[in-house]
Amino acid sequence: MAKPVIAITGPERGAFGPRFLVALAVRCYGGVPLQLRPSQHQQSISFDGVVVTGGHDVDPVLYAAEPEVHPKYDPERDTLEMAVIKQALQQRKPLLGICRGAQLLNVCRGGNLHQQLKEHRYNTSHRWTVLPLKTLCLEEPPSLLADLLKCQRCKINSLHNQAINRLGEGLKVVARDLDQLVQAIEDPDYPFLLGVQWHPEFLLFLGRQRRLFKALVARAREQQQQG
Repeated sequence: MAKPVIAITGPERGAFGPRFLVALAVRCYGGVPLQLRPSQHQQSISFDGVVVTGGHDVDPVLYAAEPEVHPKYDPERDTLEMAVIKQALQQRKPLLGICRGAQLLNVCRGGNLHQQLKEHRYNTSHRWTVLPLKTLCLEEPPSLLADLLKCQRCKINSLHNQAINRLGEGLKVVARDLDQLVQAIEDPDYPFLLGVQWHPEFLLFLGRQRRLFKALVARAREQQQQG
């Protein structure tokens, strides 16, 4: 049996660190990483699971909103990742969205985003950090995330300027931070559909964070074997 192919999306250039770390985790648990870039969005792509990685803010035009801030957008990447997410949803392939990946998943399901978080921060710092210095509060189980992290609270990192506001269709909030901002979403009626606002690829030294990738690859393998 061939190893499951896990697509890893990202920008055309750069983001070497996150891409490398996600690929490392995928290989560690028996998957084959397939790096996808915006120039490939016209190609027919086959995969058994997908990780949509973090990066620039999602363009508000995708959820019919006027820009409130003017960061750097990447419309070509948005086009690629929207297509990959829709393909994964249609084929019910396992999907893990990281940071902007979680936001884009929410937009694909008809939700929208907070474009600027400073005004929503009361109990946590708005400072970005790759270190696990911020608190994740899980909602009451059951949830896929609770099964994987096996905790009610734990520490996470934070590298985002936007966050999920109105939930997309079929999605459920399964974790928040101390300001009650959404930190994780999933679809309880889907085999494996999880979006996390933090960056687990930078926390691979923590076993509970590695389990997100382990579970994704395992589910992709199960579905591959089922044909």
